[in-house]
Amino acid sequence: MNRRTFLNVGAGALAGTAWVGRAGRVLAQGASQSVVVDTAAGKIRGLRQNGATMFKGVPYGATTAPPRRFMPSVKPQPWAGVRDTLELGPRSPQPVRIMVPEMGDTLTGTGPTSEDCLRLNVWTPATGAGRRPVMVWLHGGGFRTGSGGAVMFDGHELARKHDVVVVTVNHRLNVFGFLDLGGLPGAGQYGESTNLGMRDIVLALEWVRDNIAAFGGNAGNVTVFGQSGGGGKTSMLTAWPSAKGLFHRAIIQSTLSDTAVRALTREDSVRVAEAFLARLGITPGKYDQLQTLPMERVLEALVGGTGPAGENARDVRPGAPNVPALAGDLSLRFTPVVDGKWLPAHPYDPAAPSFSADIPLLCGSVETESVPYQGVNDPYWTTSEIDAAALRERVKRSLMVGDAEADRVIAVYRKNRPSASNMDLATIVASDNGVLRTSEYTIAERKVALAKAPVYMYYFNWYSPLREGRVRCMHCMELPFVFDHVDETRFMVGDGADRQALADKMSAAWVAFARAGNPNHSGLPAWKPFTTSERATMVFNSTPRLVNDPYGEERQLLETIRKRASGVS
Repeated sequence: MNRRTFLNVGAGALAGTAWVGRAGRVLAQGASQSVVVDTAAGKIRGLRQNGATMFKGVPYGATTAPPRRFMPSVKPQPWAGVRDTLELGPRSPQPVRIMVPEMGDTLTGTGPTSEDCLRLNVWTPATGAGRRPVMVWLHGGGFRTGSGGAVMFDGHELARKHDVVVVTVNHRLNVFGFLDLGGLPGAGQYGESTNLGMRDIVLALEWVRDNIAAFGGNAGNVTVFGQSGGGGKTSMLTAWPSAKGLFHRAIIQSTLSDTAVRALTREDSVRVAEAFLARLGITPGKYDQLQTLPMERVLEALVGGTGPAGENARDVRPGAPNVPALAGDLSLRFTPVVDGKWLPAHPYDPAAPSFSADIPLLCGSVETESVPYQGVNDPYWTTSEIDAAALRERVKRSLMVGDAEADRVIAVYRKNRPSASNMDLATIVASDNGVLRTSEYTIAERKVALAKAPVYMYYFNWYSPLREGRVRCMHCMELPFVFDHVDETRFMVGDGADRQALADKMSAAWVAFARAGNPNHSGLPAWKPFTTSERATMVFNSTPRLVNDPYGEERQLLETIRKRASGVS
């Protein structure tokens, strides 16, 4: 049995320590308590404050800096004594992304970056004996940016209020995690260097299996959940053979079809790998040269900087034409690949993965996913309203249709949303036609077809009051409610009186699902599983309600338009 040591701290270094959220509200005051727990690699010291104990920056893997760059992750070397785990670990190296202030650090994280980034964070109501559900969060930011240490993902309140153990994970991203050297000629020792970022996540889940009992968690009841890119990672895990048995429920929120329904083909991953190596002047079989490059130069080549690592570098492969390789920022192109081993097939195309058929699934999206959260200078943020002509033009651009079809779409949306403004409608139409919405439908429909485990669908349409309402129901808007810390995330949700009641209901549903594979609880209407006939969906706003196929007329109309555009009858 793991030994625990408790050290009361009065006037020492931890006394009076307080965790302060982005909004400035202090979560813990006065004396704190140091807590020491045994893990497989050694003892770690965390901090107990305000009803929960936190362990931050816990190593679950060894450094991936040279000479282990672009190599499979391995467990950390054991340490002697007690290791402090009181601060967040570094983020994976990543390009800079500028977000609107209301997004905060949700898709980027903050703090230093390092190739010694295989760290996780744990929040628990109590260490030692206990069999609490474990909720492992995979951060967003696509597969190129982000951190499990973002303010939005602080697990303190979920652990304190809902009696669960929360784990958030950092892993390798972009080219550091998804350069497919294994698909190139002369790979040599790099032949296993494929899908490394996802394999990091599996290593983190193995850490949970081996260690979480010491933190009061049940390794036999693990839920993996994630949003945006984290939803894609969760989707990939349901199709990942080596992850089987490491988790038992899955929650996929607002994710992208090209990194959740499908993965890269080997042809695509090889092409982008060749383009990246060409920028660095590295020829086939000379991959050891990658170990000698500064991290900054690798990032420069990734995003298409100037100089020898820039986007105008020539393709140096023997016999290649004297033309530039793939131009511009390549960071979006480094994602999981169907390699025949770690990922045998696309996750949800043409069908859901059969070997995870018995894992219950909860999925959904938010109403106005298309709000330009990266476009800090986008005219959207200074536009309060548009006239009918501008609405028609926006719908035409979103759907690639003519005037008559745009008018037909507007009429349907107007009928079912009579109080919506023209700008509301334009934003919702663009969102309904986007992959963040349609991928969730595809995943749910194909999972249901297996008829082995329930699927629960949600639709979130609570609108933030910020920027005179322009923030609307932006991508990531459900997260403060899922993590039950709306006061710490006023920068996104404001300070209205209705926030906490919705957070109570939504966080309790996520925890109920983690506990038993069913999100129902006394604070919600009865939530039926999703079927392709009824399409039962929990609509989350100030008064949650269960609706069969909400806005189904719009959904079917846009589906018809997309099929016609693609030549499908």
